[in-house]
Amino acid sequence: MAELKAEPTAGGRPRPISPHLQIYRPMLTMVMSIVHRITGAALYFGTLLLAWWLISAASGPNAYANVEWFMDTLVGRVVLFGYTWSLLHHTLGGIRHLIWDTLHGLEPADREMLTVATLVGSIALTVVVWVIGYLAMGGPR
Repeated sequence: MAELKAEPTAGGRPRPISPHLQIYRPMLTMVMSIVHRITGAALYFGTLLLAWWLISAASGPNAYANVEWFMDTLVGRVVLFGYTWSLLHHTLGGIRHLIWDTLHGLEPADREMLTVATLVGSIALTVVVWVIGYLAMGGPR
């Protein structure tokens, strides 16, 4: 590994060096923090789909049929499934951060447990939401 060297500042003193990703071993909490940001961005684009659906419903049957056709394709369902997971994962991640804000769950074992619970919970809740959705619709079409 290359040795880190500090560059001098204008005053001649070396700048402090902060370790970066080459130094730190990726931890689950670190990865989930990045995923939390990614799901936040995904929710922005998913909300555009939601707006498209609402606007098409207000625009008439032809516009709505186009959106319904897209959502019934494999790509549309994958996008909807991903949007559902992003929404639930981001929500549970927010709850995890709220717990940390109350100064609970900050011990290393507790942090890992909350992180795993966020991941497992978001996957399980996504599957539950989709199963209930299919049952409410009378099964897959």
